[in-house]
Amino acid sequence: MTKPPSSLGALLLLWLAGNGLRLTILAVPPILAMIIVDLNLSGTEVGVLNAIPVCLFALVAVPGSLLIARVGATPALIIGLLIAAAGSALRGVAFETLTLYAATVVMAIGIAVMQPALPPVVRQWVPHRIGFATAVYTNGLLCGEIFPVILASAILPLLAASWRASLVFWSIPLVAIALAIFLFQPGGRKAPVARHHKWMPDWRDPLLWKLGFTMSGANQLYFCSNAFLPGFLLHTDRTDMIGPALTALNVGQLPASFILLAMASRWERKKWPLFGAGILAFTGLGGILCASDLWGIAAGAALIGFACAVVLTLVLALPALLVAADDVPRLSAGVFAIGYGVAVVNSILGGVAWDMSGNAAFAFLPVAIAVLPIIVFTGLIDLSKQRP
Repeated sequence: MTKPPSSLGALLLLWLAGNGLRLTILAVPPILAMIIVDLNLSGTEVGVLNAIPVCLFALVAVPGSLLIARVGATPALIIGLLIAAAGSALRGVAFETLTLYAATVVMAIGIAVMQPALPPVVRQWVPHRIGFATAVYTNGLLCGEIFPVILASAILPLLAASWRASLVFWSIPLVAIALAIFLFQPGGRKAPVARHHKWMPDWRDPLLWKLGFTMSGANQLYFCSNAFLPGFLLHTDRTDMIGPALTALNVGQLPASFILLAMASRWERKKWPLFGAGILAFTGLGGILCASDLWGIAAGAALIGFACAVVLTLVLALPALLVAADDVPRLSAGVFAIGYGVAVVNSILGGVAWDMSGNAAFAFLPVAIAVLPIIVFTGLIDLSKQRP
């Protein structure tokens, strides 16, 4: 009989899987200027390139749930990692814009499969510490956003400053993570595969929409702030603040993640952390729009990042806490479909508001409205018990 590994081993695998959700996506910003010059990309083409992953996260979430139902959550996670690695490597050999788009679609499909696979994997591997285990893989996700950025200056010279080699390089960790999960998964490779009979989200379920809109608030805050903050600072002649503000926005997520590692088990069924995150988000938006100096803008951006991390971590844990095991993959898939789909629409609305008003500050109006679901729908969710 195979002896199951320690929960520490399972948590390490979850942290690595969380890294795999973002490593290949955030590998692009440090080399984007080189890609633009080499492939002669227009501003619109850059926008499309950035929008593809978010769109696929929404579109492939439900098919990902179907794959989980057919092969099991852990095999689906491994498959998603390998598909994402293949897509990232293929981007390194793209010879023009359309092939770059196609390879990005492949990469995004792999990540879109991984996202609904992780909540049932958490429940299967660490059933008694769901909140903490979710905080662990979310911490890995946030680290996966930072590693490619901070390591770019050290790695690029070793790769002859080639953006193509860089994209191939960042596909290698995903293959290694997939291999580690295959070899060291809890229970071993002979462990029974937990297949789920239900895969299509119940679109009539009020809980699905409450969780989906709550998650959409965090997604919209993060993606829209990253998208509109540089334009807002450019519009107000404060381009010197763009780098520090974006750094504060992304690094501001880490303190929240580490706090949740310590407090996740105590906060997993509490509403006040989500209410508090919504208030912090409003405060951060006000800081960005009203502050006149770097410290004020950076503080506002950091508050937004902090709020995003709190909402994302706590909401990701809720499907495994609130519904029966067989419903976790399909509920998670529906939450991702709504959460990312609304974020795409809101990003477009923010751009329209900017263009119609001629003032970049108005791009943040739909973002501010998007914070309301975090507060409103949190109040409507019964977090006290699991639904049979």
